[in-house]
Amino acid sequence: MKRNLAITRVFDLLYKCVLPLNKEDVFANKQNGQWRKYGAKEVIDIVNQVSLGLLQLGVKKDDKIAIISNNRPEWNFVELGIQQLGAVSVPMYPTITMEDYQYIFADAGVKFVFVSDQSLLSKAKDATASLAEVEGIYTFDNIKGAKHWSEVTDLAKGQDIAQLQPYMDAVQSDDLLTLIYTSGTTGKPKGVMLTHRNIIANVEGLIEGKHLELEETDRALSFLPLCHIYERTDVYVYMRYGVSTYYAESMETIADNLKEIKPHVFATVPRLLEKVYDKIVAKGYELTGVKKSLFFWALNLGLKYDPMADMGWWYNTQLAIARKLIFSKWQEALGGNIKLVASGSAALQPRLARIFWAAGIPILEGYGLTETSPVISSSIITNFRVGCVGSVLPNVSVKIAEDGEILVKGPSIMKGYYNKPEATQEVIDSEGWFHTGDIGEFVEGQFLKITDRKKEIFKTSGGKYVAPQLLENKLKESILIEQAIVVGEGQKFPSALLVPEFNALKEWCTKHEIEYSSNEQIIKNPKVLEKFDADVKHLMNNVAKYEQVKKVVLIPKLFSIEGGELTPTLKLKRKVIHSKYSQQIESMYL
Repeated sequence: MKRNLAITRVFDLLYKCVLPLNKEDVFANKQNGQWRKYGAKEVIDIVNQVSLGLLQLGVKKDDKIAIISNNRPEWNFVELGIQQLGAVSVPMYPTITMEDYQYIFADAGVKFVFVSDQSLLSKAKDATASLAEVEGIYTFDNIKGAKHWSEVTDLAKGQDIAQLQPYMDAVQSDDLLTLIYTSGTTGKPKGVMLTHRNIIANVEGLIEGKHLELEETDRALSFLPLCHIYERTDVYVYMRYGVSTYYAESMETIADNLKEIKPHVFATVPRLLEKVYDKIVAKGYELTGVKKSLFFWALNLGLKYDPMADMGWWYNTQLAIARKLIFSKWQEALGGNIKLVASGSAALQPRLARIFWAAGIPILEGYGLTETSPVISSSIITNFRVGCVGSVLPNVSVKIAEDGEILVKGPSIMKGYYNKPEATQEVIDSEGWFHTGDIGEFVEGQFLKITDRKKEIFKTSGGKYVAPQLLENKLKESILIEQAIVVGEGQKFPSALLVPEFNALKEWCTKHEIEYSSNEQIIKNPKVLEKFDADVKHLMNNVAKYEQVKKVVLIPKLFSIEGGELTPTLKLKRKVIHSKYSQQIESMYL
C-alpha cells in the first residue's frame, strides 16, 4: 500500500486507492442467493452516474441528501456520488422514531431522500408529507409505484462525464462532507458536522499509527450500520488499503456470512461479542463427559490470558492444546482467516478480550465519538493492554482535565453542531479542546483507559461517587448475567437491574433440579434469587465498599432498541430504563 498519497477529499480514495488496484470485489452483497461483486471501474462508473444524475435534478454544493438504508453497495454509490458534487449526505438510522425523522429532515433542510425498502419508504413519505423542501424519494429495492434509484443514474445517459470535474475540483478538504445526527439518550438529536479533512485525518491517523494493518488481498465483513461514523470510517480505511468490503445480509445471517466470506477483519460492538460468547458457552453446556470438561478447562485457561505477557512454558503448552482442541472451532466459526476484530462504541469486558485473544482472535478495542470522526485511540496488535482502549492516534492530542474528563484536539474534531452554535461552544472550549464527557486516565503513560461517562456517574446519599459502567461490566462477568444497569442516585448504596442469560440459567436450573416453565416464573424462584445474590456478592469482593451493589432485581426481558431501552449503537438509555422500571428500582430501597 502506498502511504504518501495526497488524499484531501474522501472521494479521492476512489481514484488514488481503489482504481489502481482494479479489484473485482471492491464492494459485494448477496442478491438472489449469490454474492454480487462490484469491480473498481464499475464502482466508479456508477458513482459518476449518481453525480451526473443528481446534477440533472438540480443538486448543488451544500445541498442535503438523506440516506436511510441497511448496509449495501448502493449506500456507498449514492454517498460517494453526493460527495463529488460538494453536496452533503445525511445518513439516518432506520430504527429511529417518526418524530426524529421529521425533526432531522426539517433541521437539515433535506432536498432528496434515498431509502432501501418498503417500510422505510412509508416512514420517509409520512415524515416528509408536510415538508415542501423535499423534492423526491428514491428506493434501492424495486417497489411498485416508487421511484427507483436507477431513475437518477438513468439521467446520466448522454451526459459528458467531463462536466463533473469542475464540481469535484471545487470541493475543498474543509468543506462539509456529512451531517450525522447523534442518536442521543435525551433531547433532540444534534447534527454533527464532519468535513472531508476530519475523516481523512482519522483514516490516515489509524494507518500512520499502525492501528489497523491490513493487506490489499484482505476481505472485510461489514454489518454495523453505515449511518454511524464508526463503520463508515472503517469502510474508508478498507478503501485506503484496498480491502474488499462484503455486506452481511442482516444481523441474523452474520454467522453464515462469516463462513461464506472468510473475512480477515470486521468491526463490532461489545454487545455482539457478548452474544457470540454466550452462544459458545451455551453450546459448551450442552456437551457431556470429557468434551464438556475439556471445553470449560479451555475457557478457564483463556480467562487468565494476557496477550502481551509471557505466560510461561506450562501455560503456553496448555494453551496450544486448548487452541487445537477447542479454540480452533471458534476460529472456524469466524471463517478461519480473522487477523483482527475492531471493537468500539462501548466498553468491552476485559474477560472477553482475554478469552478471544487466547482463542487466537485478537480483539482491538478503540475509543471515540461521532464528534471525533470517530477514533481518538485504538489498540495496536503488537502493543495491547487488556482493559484499555489503546494508544492515542499520532495526529490527535489528548489531555485529562482536573475532574478526570478526557479532552481532545486535532484535525478529526468536528466543525460543530449544525444550527447550534451554543451547543458547540459547550463542548469545544476557547482553546479548541473538545470535551468528550468521558472520564479516563492513562495507564503506563500511553494506554488510555475509560472509567465512565461523566454524566452517568452518580452520587450516593453518603456523598460517594459511583461509576456505573465499571460495575456493570463487573456484573456481566457472571455467566448467568446478560445485561445489567446499576442505579442508586441519592440512595444509601448502589443496586442493579439484571437480565439473566436465560440459556445458562436453564442449564443451571436443570443441574439443580429446579423446574423452569418461563422466564417470568424462574426469576421469582427463591433458589434462583439466592444464586444471583451470591454471584453478585462474590463479584463485588474486590470493589470498594461504597461502590458495592447490595441488591438486585431480575428482569424477564432483554433491553432492546425496539423496546426503547437501547440506542441504535446498543448503549443503555438510562433515563428510559429508570422510568420504565421505577417500581422495581424503588423496591430495592424500601
